[in-house]
Amino acid sequence: MTYRFVHAADIHLDSPLRSLALRDPGLADLIGNATRRAFVGIVDLCLDERVDALLLAGDLYDGDQTSMKTARFLAEQFRRLHEAGIRVFSIRGNHDALSRITKELTLPESVKVFGGRAEAVEVERPVGSTPVTIHGLSFAQPHAPESLLPRYRAPVEGAVNIGLMHTSLGGAAGHDPYAPCSVADLQASGFRYWALGHVHGRSITEGACTVVMPGMPQGRDINEAGPKSVTLVTIGDDRSVRHEERLTSLAQFERVTVDLEGIEDWRDIAGVLARSLERSRDNAVSEHLVARLRVTGTTALAWRARRDHDLLQAEAGDRASVIGRCWIEKLEVDCRAPGDPADRVADPIVELRRLIDERVRDTDAFRAEVAGIAEELRAQLPPECRAILGLDEVEADGILAAMVGEGTDDVLARLHVDAGAATP
Repeated sequence: MTYRFVHAADIHLDSPLRSLALRDPGLADLIGNATRRAFVGIVDLCLDERVDALLLAGDLYDGDQTSMKTARFLAEQFRRLHEAGIRVFSIRGNHDALSRITKELTLPESVKVFGGRAEAVEVERPVGSTPVTIHGLSFAQPHAPESLLPRYRAPVEGAVNIGLMHTSLGGAAGHDPYAPCSVADLQASGFRYWALGHVHGRSITEGACTVVMPGMPQGRDINEAGPKSVTLVTIGDDRSVRHEERLTSLAQFERVTVDLEGIEDWRDIAGVLARSLERSRDNAVSEHLVARLRVTGTTALAWRARRDHDLLQAEAGDRASVIGRCWIEKLEVDCRAPGDPADRVADPIVELRRLIDERVRDTDAFRAEVAGIAEELRAQLPPECRAILGLDEVEADGILAAMVGEGTDDVLARLHVDAGAATP
């Protein structure tokens, strides 16, 4: 008889809003509840497919959660699985290592949360079925600089061995190293399937052992763009592994480019915005599209687009509401005025921009001043928001440079349009 389970990871239940741009109350409400609704969808999938188990590979919570609302919600969902005879096997990752909920919550006996010492649980199976053993190991602390693999128990001979592990593997952009190990080591472990968590992007390696990083079931900001999913796994009587990706994201973040190339009439921008959003909405596979718009192209309206950024964003929001299930997370202006800058040296605004770039922005003193201001700001931000200024020095430098560039363009845009209006 086959053994079937859903493999999910990095749910981050009730994660605080990570984007300061989610100022639309409706959008904030959508994203604020999206992780819960995604988890309900995962439980629904388990029930609809009548699987044997749900495997959760870490970061079920987002930090040291103390809300009993989260606890009650989770208990209700686990109870639904328990009543259907579906087991839950879960490990703690780096985000939920210190969570008090799992320690304090009374869970059904069908829920197994692995502790800080490696365990191997033999699954109860019908007589004559292939034996299945689930291995797991949690960490009590959020840091694990060394591989966890040597601490796992050896595979049980004659059984299909399935491992749960929270790991950064060989490393991934935007993720701190956590229990690093190689896919080659996992495939040589003697296990048949490794259910991983931690990296929010989906990846699969097949072979003697199938190694799956399912990604997260719901993105929380633009850096977690695209549709999100879990993995439905079937272990055959012949020990074969079949895996299927199942969509779970309620809201899908996407970057959308709006090309204003050659547009000369402000009223035409609304049509371009609408068409860009409609295409992206049609291509999105999740129920809601959350778009970050980037306005590009060469247009005589470039300076005005920067000055009247708020009007553009309001226009985009209106078009999104007409389309339906479409939201604007942010609008960025990156369009340029026509003509070669060399042909416009007589333009005082263009000359001012050149002087700012050469005499101010490119100096060590200015960069140091900006970095100091950023450090003061970072110290005043809540912990969950500090990553918006970069996860490391290189990323921080890039973010600050982009912010300075945008600020310069915005100020010059106002000077340019005001100067134009004063010209007889």
